[in-house]
Amino acid sequence: MKPLELTETNFAETVKSSQMLLVDFWAAWCGPCRNFAPIFDTAAGLHEDVVFGKVNTETQQDLAADAQITSIPTLMAFKDGVLVYSQPGALDSRGLEELVASLKNLDMDAVHAELAAAQTSEP
Repeated sequence: MKPLELTETNFAETVKSSQMLLVDFWAAWCGPCRNFAPIFDTAAGLHEDVVFGKVNTETQQDLAADAQITSIPTLMAFKDGVLVYSQPGALDSRGLEELVASLKNLDMDAVHAELAAAQTSEP
């Protein structure tokens, strides 16, 4: 499946409604972004159970700012609506496949428990 174009209009709902979402923050002028795009697109076709989305940081500047994007490409992953990965830099195909596999195996009960513990320990 082709990656979705994510905008301020559909980003929050896509995060909320997707069991697992990978987001590529990119720009047309960015060489590493252009090199990463076919890798990301290929992975989107291989993993029908994962939603892949792209945010053009030039046309979605407010969304990129809200996501605190300071370097592109940046890859973010959400699972069950929770941000579980955010890293600048392009991955090769093997690195992206390893990331997808680790995200699929991520124990969200443990993640939610950690988040709950962190919230109760805050003053």
